[in-house]
Amino acid sequence: MGHPVTTNPLIIMTINMTVVFIVLVALSYLIRLIHAIDPTKEPEKKEEPAPAPVAQVAPPEPEPVIEEGISPEVIAAISAAITAYGYSGHIHAVHIVNHEHTLWSETSHINARNQG
Repeated sequence: MGHPVTTNPLIIMTINMTVVFIVLVALSYLIRLIHAIDPTKEPEKKEEPAPAPVAQVAPPEPEPVIEEGISPEVIAAISAAITAYGYSGHIHAVHIVNHEHTLWSETSHINARNQG
């Protein structure tokens, strides 16, 4: 009996894949069984009904404070993000983006900065 049963690689692959999937399914059922009979699991506690919420009057919201310019915390966060991205130079200025600009004007500003 020194001869192999088959030398066809497709049959060998099919047998191997079948064995692997049978083992995986068996492990899946074994894990589910262990979770079902887990002796370390704490018994489920009955939840007591939550007390009725007491109606509270919310204080009026203060008006938002509008600051001129950008706060130092925002500048620090922007600088840290740019540095984390990989920029190692000095950041000279941070400008608030004006959404009124069009794509054409933004492109002209970028081209002017790159040429000068």
